[in-house]
Amino acid sequence: MPRTADLLLTAIAPVIWGSSYIVTTELLPGHPPLLIAMLRALPAGLLLLLIVRQLPSQAWAGKVLVLGALNFSLFWWLLFASAYRLPGGVAATLGAVQPLMVLMLSSLVLGTQIRTRAVLAAVLGLGGVALLVLTPQAALDPAGIAAGLGGAGSMALGVVLTRKWQPPVPPLTFTAWQLTAGGLLLVPAAAWSLPGWPVFTAANAAGLLYMGLIGGALTYILWFRGIARTSPAAVSLLGVLSPLSAVLLGWAILGEHLTAGQSAGAALTLFSLWLGQSGLAGTLPRRTAKAA
Repeated sequence: MPRTADLLLTAIAPVIWGSSYIVTTELLPGHPPLLIAMLRALPAGLLLLLIVRQLPSQAWAGKVLVLGALNFSLFWWLLFASAYRLPGGVAATLGAVQPLMVLMLSSLVLGTQIRTRAVLAAVLGLGGVALLVLTPQAALDPAGIAAGLGGAGSMALGVVLTRKWQPPVPPLTFTAWQLTAGGLLLVPAAAWSLPGWPVFTAANAAGLLYMGLIGGALTYILWFRGIARTSPAAVSLLGVLSPLSAVLLGWAILGEHLTAGQSAGAALTLFSLWLGQSGLAGTLPRRTAKAA
């Protein structure tokens, strides 16, 4: 089925995003997060612009800035703020609220129907992520919680508006525009938070190359392609694969212990994906626009 192929291709993005934790901790430790976010987005966006050799028209410039801010600048800033103030498990669980937000925003912005099965799948996915990453020692910080929920809301709105605003260009070009806009918007924040320009080792450069080209450019091409071809709710449910991938990679590469609760969380996460995708079939008519 074409829809199944589209979802499988899109699922590659959150699976790769799950590797960001290992890459950051092993290859980019101690560097300012906003600087890493800017260096992840801007060089990749500029490289893609050199490839596509096409800038957005005046009519699209404002929309591209909004999408770049929602999908990259604001999202990554709030994500890092949440990660600094909260244990990783709490931050990841707050991020898993995003599918519920997408369902509500899709109803308001796109006029799609909210289905009970889809809501149940989103709730089960949230529970699965909580089992995967939460620990009894998890502490709660109000500012961190607000940042985590704000980051989830930023990406949720970015997903919905990306589906609503589909320019007549391929996903590669659309990704180049958004990555560049998001990276440029991060430059002032990164410069303000930077006490001095750090020295990068060969390992740091390898980490940045991976995060920019694989974890940035490639994954977002697949992500935006999936949003154009399927419903935003179906795509957002795939986001639970990111913490699942992170836990499994930590177990396989770093030798981290996988508990019975985490195994149950992994099973619940995968079940929520199956339930949600089957429940969302046909939620939004497949778009055959040139951009898709």
